[in-house]
Amino acid sequence: VITTKVKAAILQEPSLKVAEINVETFKGVVQLSGFVGTQADVNTAVKVASSVGGVKSVKNDMRLK
Repeated sequence: VITTKVKAAILQEPSLKVAEINVETFKGVVQLSGFVGTQADVNTAVKVASSVGGVKSVKNDMRLK
């Protein structure tokens, strides 16, 4: 459920629509992986994921293209 909410929140963010971000969740810890265009996109994705209800922390494994 958290994974779906995080994916939906990321897709609603205009700058992240084209990003290839994978979302996995384990016990409230969200792991983001994949590729984004800029460091700002990384920061935005982490911020968006953190704002979703039920998320305890966010682990960033995203890479810049």
